[in-house]
Amino acid sequence: MPIYEYRCRKCGKRFSVLTLRVSEKAEPQCDKCGSKSADRLMSRFAMPKSEEARLESLADPSALGDLDESDPKSVGRWMKKVGKEMGEDFAGEDFDQMVDDIETGGEDGGSDE
Repeated sequence: MPIYEYRCRKCGKRFSVLTLRVSEKAEPQCDKCGSKSADRLMSRFAMPKSEEARLESLADPSALGDLDESDPKSVGRWMKKVGKEMGEDFAGEDFDQMVDDIETGGEDGGSDE
């Protein structure tokens, strides 16, 4: 059963459509805004890697070399890396938007000054 991933053109939310057969035409509809206008995304593929191996790779000091905790863009890049390593379930549905806001200094990612 194929799962196709899409990004809504109206609101930008990423969502999935499950079909019963490869030959079945997927009809994407955003579950956030209801729009049927969406772009199909390149799906990720599974690579068997234990949780322990994922955590070890994140704990590697060389992986933290460019992390500057006082720079929101640097923290945002690191958060995306952690999210990708841990899988989409770890990240949650609004994770990418939150990190993008942090990286661009958006309304939720700006400083409190």
